Amino acid sequence: MNSGIFSAALAGFGAGLSLIVAIGAQNAFVLRQGARRQAVAAVVAICIASDAILIMCGVGGLGALVSAYPAALTVVGLAGGCFLIACGAVAARRALRPATAALTTAGDATASIRTAILVCLAMTWLNPHVYLDTVLLLGSVAAGHGSLRWAFGVGAMVASGVWFAGLGYGARLLAPVLSLPAAWRVLDVFVAGTMFVLGVVLLTQVA
Repeated sequence: MNSGIFSAALAGFGAGLSLIVAIGAQNAFVLRQGARRQAVAAVVAICIASDAILIMCGVGGLGALVSAYPAALTVVGLAGGCFLIACGAVAARRALRPATAALTTAGDATASIRTAILVCLAMTWLNPHVYLDTVLLLGSVAAGHGSLRWAFGVGAMVASGVWFAGLGYGARLLAPVLSLPAAWRVLDVFVAGTMFVLGVVLLTQVA
């Protein structure tokens, strides 16, 4: 592989990780689904595919389009903020009902794969920071690599795939700990707190 292409791809890998590793609502959701072993493949695939689409849009130069329509980001921010707060309320309710939170091999029968997919899609695409960070910021950095910008983009996509696959499937290693309802209460409190804070921040920023 040409050293220039490799360097650009490596830079994209590092930049991609720097944007997605920070704990957020999406990562908290993937972690919980992975620990529950519920719809893990679907959730991980959605996160990876969504990131790939957004990265390609950014590298392709759609960042200018995002900047040109701030009103659209406001609408997305309002919807996303309300959605995250609602998800936080659900997680808080689970934390207050530890008897229903114990880890089981089959997972929660009341939560379907369809529900997990819809929540994951909403949590991913209703977050305006996704467009600002992945499309605008990452796209701008990629543009600095000129003709090697797509190698940079591929590196960022690989980083996304490694992170979400590791988070989703690695979370099952927590199964021995999460076999206790008290551990689930701690996780759900963390998830609820993360979603509440991010939801309020979104609503505050777009208000």
